[in-house]
Amino acid sequence: MSGYVDLQLNGYCGVDFNDETITDVQLKTVCERLATDGVDAVLATIITASPTQMLARIRKVVQFCETYPTESSVIAGLHIEGPFISPERGYVGAHPQACVHAADLDLTKQMIDAGSGRVRMVTLAPELDTDLRLTKYLSGQGILVSGGHANPTYGELERAIDAGLSMWTHLGNGSPAMLPRHDNIIQRVLSFSDRLTITFIADGHHLPNFALRNYMNLAPLDRVVVVSDAMLAAGLGPGQYRFADQTVTVDETGAAWCEDGTHLAGSAATLPQMEVVLRNELRASDAQVTAWMRDNPKRLLSMSHACPANNGI
Repeated sequence: MSGYVDLQLNGYCGVDFNDETITDVQLKTVCERLATDGVDAVLATIITASPTQMLARIRKVVQFCETYPTESSVIAGLHIEGPFISPERGYVGAHPQACVHAADLDLTKQMIDAGSGRVRMVTLAPELDTDLRLTKYLSGQGILVSGGHANPTYGELERAIDAGLSMWTHLGNGSPAMLPRHDNIIQRVLSFSDRLTITFIADGHHLPNFALRNYMNLAPLDRVVVVSDAMLAAGLGPGQYRFADQTVTVDETGAAWCEDGTHLAGSAATLPQMEVVLRNELRASDAQVTAWMRDNPKRLLSMSHACPANNGI
């Protein structure tokens, strides 16, 4: 299948969006490889770092898109994942804990301004946005607001949805390995699957395939999106790679591990590889694969703030 749409791409083919020294030549290489792999549109994802670093990384991608509108057409915009996420171990995941930031409307506006109209999605922890100012501001700007790396209570999650939260980022990940058996973030989010679009990483590593099948089949067909959450090792195979100021090891199975080996640090899988997992391991139908990997994410992009260089997406 071609026409993939990926709402969460940290890097690809040896190139890291979370590197403010990234060059236009490297970005062109990423775009060419994505097109070769059948990807029509991605959101370049900038993860938690210091405000200075995040702003520089946002501006670097924007500058490339503005300078090379044709070559960058696959980059439909930006997804900012953090820094307003939970600092708690497990929930913070591979994000640098020291750079996690309290909910801050001024910093949010700085990042949106740096994005020059290209920020399409923001992932944050609803429980940190206690007065819902960030959620209301972002949704009012036409930007998709997604929960993730977070542990809101049922009531906090419901209030955030009422205020404009419309998605949840890579459910089942960005959370501790051990959770309460009934009242946990996975169960809470799934209980709102009629109101939230839920994204999943379908690489066969982030979630056991049987659990992934259960979660994806519980949610309505039009409320599920597959994201790669790929980092720069995607498409390169086993080895050690630098990603977002840390060393990541991709093992022989294709899993990408953080420096201390306690948790995964993004995915090293491409979307074509994930389609194989969906079809062979989850027994997904043609209709499901098309909805999850193309139609649903494409519809979400059409609903979000229009990207000047990609109005046709």
